[in-house]
Amino acid sequence: MGKNLSKSGDSGGGKSDKNKNIKQVYTFKEKLGTGSFAVVKRVVRNSDKEEFAVKVIRKTKLNKDELAVVHDEVEIMQRVEHKHCVRLFEIYETSAKLYMVMELLTGGELFDRIVTKGNYSEKEAADVVNTVAEALKYLHDNGIVHRDLKPENLIYQNSTEEALLKITDFGLAKYRSTDTAHALLNTACGTPGYVAPEVLEGKQYGKEVDLWSLGVILYILLCGFPPFYDETTAGLYRQIKQGQYDFPDPYWTDITDDAKDVVRGLLTVKPKERWDPDALVTNSWVSATASPKKLPAVQIRNLRLHTAKKDLRKGVRAVIAINRFVRALVKEAEKARPSKTNQKIVDGKV
Repeated sequence: MGKNLSKSGDSGGGKSDKNKNIKQVYTFKEKLGTGSFAVVKRVVRNSDKEEFAVKVIRKTKLNKDELAVVHDEVEIMQRVEHKHCVRLFEIYETSAKLYMVMELLTGGELFDRIVTKGNYSEKEAADVVNTVAEALKYLHDNGIVHRDLKPENLIYQNSTEEALLKITDFGLAKYRSTDTAHALLNTACGTPGYVAPEVLEGKQYGKEVDLWSLGVILYILLCGFPPFYDETTAGLYRQIKQGQYDFPDPYWTDITDDAKDVVRGLLTVKPKERWDPDALVTNSWVSATASPKKLPAVQIRNLRLHTAKKDLRKGVRAVIAINRFVRALVKEAEKARPSKTNQKIVDGKV
């Protein structure tokens, strides 16, 4: 299918498929996810009953700069065509909404899949690194920096054993045609715990930030908990900027030195000394020699706890958002309610 920018009215269709209302082309089904200004739904293409995911962005809730970011995401995703990256197939845009028709991924997030499986090996961790490194090489060679690589953005194509793992969510991605100084990035963004030191330092940075994030993911894959942790954000960021992590026993006792070397190569504070995708895909542990022996059960228990904490934080954020919304409604109701003085006047009682 072509990746056209198809514009249409909210209720009328055009003379060609390109100008049709999206709801003439697809039948909308259940909601798959939601965000502050977007919702993702499953859709079925009417012509052949093939399933897709559609990200529906409410443009009316965005300011000019936010809308520009959305169009940047579209432009970047239109450049991406790799088996380990989620595909964008076409766009429909109206005055009020933007619809991104994307590949439907049903296999679940990386960590959830591992927890469900119940066991794991260095070989499987190496396969994940190999897959992501291959995708990052493609993205970086094409001038794209993802900037928000994390387990939640690594999703399996479907639930089968041979399902492909794919990088998703290019909302923070940036395109740069070269690696020269003027093409470097400087916006502080990413997810705490996975963000690279140079970003936190406020320095200009490049594609190396994605490899740091992959290092954090690999560390968690091998032991079940993150390399950097502190009760305070300031403490967490201080550890990251200093590259302050270790391999504590007994959790790392059975992990091979070759696996630890790969972690060290990725969690290197100086960007230019950090391993790149080429170094990863040619590394013997990543490509061939990682052990298929199952890791100790404590790794899965740790990972299950880590995943549960992540889900709890999502729930807490949802409760906070709901409470804020309720408070806003109460304030609006109080503003709209006539004051005692005004009520007396309305009642004809001065």
